[in-house]
Amino acid sequence: MNSSLFLLSEELARGKSVPGDLASEIDDPTSSLAEVINEAEAIASVNNVGSKQALNSDYLDSDYQRGQIYPFSLNSDPQMATFTLTNSAPMTQSFQERWYMNLNSLMDRALIPHCGDGEDLYLITGTVPSDHKVKDKVTVPEFVWLAACCAVPGGGWAMGFVKRTQDNDIIEDVMVKDLEKLLPSNPQLFQNNCGETEQDTEKMKKILEVVNQVQDEERKVQSQESSIPLSSTQSKTAALLAPEAPEESSSFLGKFLAFIATPFIKLFQLIYYLVVVILKNVVYLLWYVTKQGINGIGSCLYRLGSATVSYFVAIGEELVSIPWKVLKVIGKIIRAILRILCCLLKAVCRVLGIPVRVFLDVATFPVYTMGAIPVVCKDIAIGLGGTISLIFDTAFGTMGGLFQVVFSVFKRIGYKVTFDNSGEL
Repeated sequence: MNSSLFLLSEELARGKSVPGDLASEIDDPTSSLAEVINEAEAIASVNNVGSKQALNSDYLDSDYQRGQIYPFSLNSDPQMATFTLTNSAPMTQSFQERWYMNLNSLMDRALIPHCGDGEDLYLITGTVPSDHKVKDKVTVPEFVWLAACCAVPGGGWAMGFVKRTQDNDIIEDVMVKDLEKLLPSNPQLFQNNCGETEQDTEKMKKILEVVNQVQDEERKVQSQESSIPLSSTQSKTAALLAPEAPEESSSFLGKFLAFIATPFIKLFQLIYYLVVVILKNVVYLLWYVTKQGINGIGSCLYRLGSATVSYFVAIGEELVSIPWKVLKVIGKIIRAILRILCCLLKAVCRVLGIPVRVFLDVATFPVYTMGAIPVVCKDIAIGLGGTISLIFDTAFGTMGGLFQVVFSVFKRIGYKVTFDNSGEL
């Protein structure tokens, strides 16, 4: 816990009032004042003040202090409602310190880390009264308790803690159902028992490990405190105490000294009260300024972290999308190839749809053509030979005929000559 916060809570627990530490409507339901006011204002303006709730004066001259049942240090944003007397119970100083130490340790090391940084963590605190009262008015608790519920869907848990007011007792962990049995009228603390059927047992085991560590630390502190001997100053003071005076003289002297010292004591109490109030307000202001600064720095760091995460997420998405894009390209290539094959199959199917006789005619056309060439050439050669033979026959026949004519002419002419010549002889 922060040292300034511990100082503030310690001063509050000693019975010193703060602005707004008394609920006026509890003692006077008809009061029109603010819900929480200062005790000094309430005494002057609220009817029957202190009849139904404790006052700071109830803790004076007693061995008990105002201990907060729900410590304001458990809140990230301290509320004034935690400083009211209705949130207080009589506690010894040692018990109060150990109670606050236990709660802060459990919150920081067990409850918040195992519940999503406390966003879904719900806490209930209270006391169970004992038979002992301070000034026959304010009941001293037999034990104080804390119930925690982590309402995370599918991964929640619930757990209770009990600490008895005896100095040698340590904080105990109990199940919420067992804690409800210890309380008057056995109330149900959380709706549906904080999702009892869906609780995460692994997280509860880790929390119990931290609880065991806190218990061991408290045992060590108790052993160290018990081993510290009485101071030499106390021993010397006890040794140098004067013998008791006679009863009558001591009574008169005590009354006389009390009469003289009372104004100085009241003045000292007033000065002490003013100093404490000023210190508390200064500490609260410092706490508020520090908290705002821490929140501002945290907000900047959160934004920077968010931007960094977004940048890396974008890069990761692009890297992850590269194989997908490659697969898309390959898919398009395969689709194009399938389209080509489909076109080829369609062409083949159309070709196969032509009659077989046409294919046979087309296929045998070259064979018939090549086979006909020799026959055609032969026919051409025969034709040419016949033509030439006919030409020669015609030429020779014509020549023969001419020769025959000529020979016949000459033969006739020669015969006549011969005949003529023979007559002359």
